[in-house]
Amino acid sequence: MATDTEVLVLGGGSTGCGIARDLAMRGLEVTLVERGNLTDGTTGRMHGLLHSGGRYAVSDQASATECIEENEILREIAGHCVEETGGLFVQRPEDADDYFREKLEGCRDCGIPARVLSGREAREVEPYLADDVKRAIEVPDAAVDPFRLCVANAVDAENHGTRIETHAEVIDLLRDGDDIYGVEVRHDSGPGKRAHGVAGTTEEITADYVVNATGAWAGQIAALADLEIAVRPSKGVMTIMNVRQVDTVINRCRPKGDADIVVPHETTAILGTTDEEVSDPDDYPEEEWEVDEMIDTLSELVPILEEARTIRSFWGVRPLYEPPGTGTQDPTDITRDFFLLDHAERDGVSGLSSIVGGKLTTYRAMAEEISDHVCEKLGVTASCATADEPLPGSENIEALEAGMDDFGLRSPVARRSKQRLGSRAREVLETDAPNPVVCQCEGVTRAEIRDAIADSGSDLNAVRIRTRASMGNCQGGFCCGTMASELHPEYDEATVRSALDELVQERWKGQRHALWGEQLSQAMLNYALHATTMNRDRDPAGEEDASLEYDAFDGGRPAAEPRTDGGKHGRNASRDRGDH
Repeated sequence: MATDTEVLVLGGGSTGCGIARDLAMRGLEVTLVERGNLTDGTTGRMHGLLHSGGRYAVSDQASATECIEENEILREIAGHCVEETGGLFVQRPEDADDYFREKLEGCRDCGIPARVLSGREAREVEPYLADDVKRAIEVPDAAVDPFRLCVANAVDAENHGTRIETHAEVIDLLRDGDDIYGVEVRHDSGPGKRAHGVAGTTEEITADYVVNATGAWAGQIAALADLEIAVRPSKGVMTIMNVRQVDTVINRCRPKGDADIVVPHETTAILGTTDEEVSDPDDYPEEEWEVDEMIDTLSELVPILEEARTIRSFWGVRPLYEPPGTGTQDPTDITRDFFLLDHAERDGVSGLSSIVGGKLTTYRAMAEEISDHVCEKLGVTASCATADEPLPGSENIEALEAGMDDFGLRSPVARRSKQRLGSRAREVLETDAPNPVVCQCEGVTRAEIRDAIADSGSDLNAVRIRTRASMGNCQGGFCCGTMASELHPEYDEATVRSALDELVQERWKGQRHALWGEQLSQAMLNYALHATTMNRDRDPAGEEDASLEYDAFDGGRPAAEPRTDGGKHGRNASRDRGDH
């Protein structure tokens, strides 16, 4: 089957969804394909920082300037996705005074609002900072929900006529001589998920123009047409703590390195990160020592992290791009700027351009630049409006806030719902039907779950990224089954069981690197709950088809490898290693 579209966008991360929205708003017919869920790649595996640019104010001032410009735009157009936490670049006694001065001057050179706080003033802002912190630079960093931001762009793109195909993997670029005219995709959507394609089938999608916005995978996509893109994927680990130990983004004021940032994000704090080049963005080691390094090093800034509970760790891959001839060896030295590659000019192959590098903060600017380029190629004169038009959920937020009490949204749960839904709060929450809380950790109500199911079908991981249900302290132990029950009666039993399997497996995946202390107890409790209430441990006394493939569970208990590194945080005691 062949389907025609004007522009075909490859990649369902922030940049791809931003491009689809931009082009669709200009009146073009757009199709977007993504091999997994939206945010399946780098976008869904970042630390949630909306950069002020301060992080790059010394080493990469072009990127720093782009960041502060886009930071200000996103606060306006995506307010329901952004929490204005502010940020501190904190100097410890061993950190160089010269670098502190360079950072301050660099911020001012790039137009980044910055002021110096004494150590005492910094601790007044964040009481859990270490007592020996000398001083800090205050900058307008913020926290951003990458899932909410990406989905909002996708929704607006669909509202403007875009066809979005998730679970559609590109397996070939269609090439006729020196012209790219589309792709072949394989649909892996499964029953009940929101997709046009049938699982297990392939489809050729032809287009007037193809945009490669697959980030760290851009080189692999280009290789399908015998083209080369020098993407240098760089992995980094993020570790999620059980509560917000800080309410401000905390950065270490020293040259870029590992374990130098804590980002308050929703109900948690995210520690980051490392920077290690890998050859394959899908296949790289996930080492426990990386998690240890996050906690050990960042405890120097925020000592309370030493005793905090770790609930999850995950790794993301940066889509770094090194222009030919640069020859940079250290990935931390590669620019975080973005690059538009016109393969007609670069390789003599028409019909395809790639957008590489960059970061989530600059996704909209990346989308605008390549959308301008595509419009020029297709002879379209419409201009970009994405810097001015609010995303769905961010329209008239101030007016909504003023009317919240009249609407009855006084409880903490209702307030959390309003923060997630923004201007859609009334539409979703104003219901006569029972609206109990489904996810206690994140305060997600049944109305939100039902709204997400209406948008994403039976894919509970798609429901998760739209609502945050199952992403809190219990990691879905108490709410996964209830979420799955909301699929009844629209979906049959097999579909519901499959959806539950996928959700629980995704939740389990990130806990494998946090099995010590209280989190090991939480994992065992989740296992016991699922085994006793749903026979998920495949007890032969129960239903045979009620099985769940916990790939890291064996013999009825977590198969956690004993820690032998003598690490801190209670992880070196036998009772904390899964030995009981």
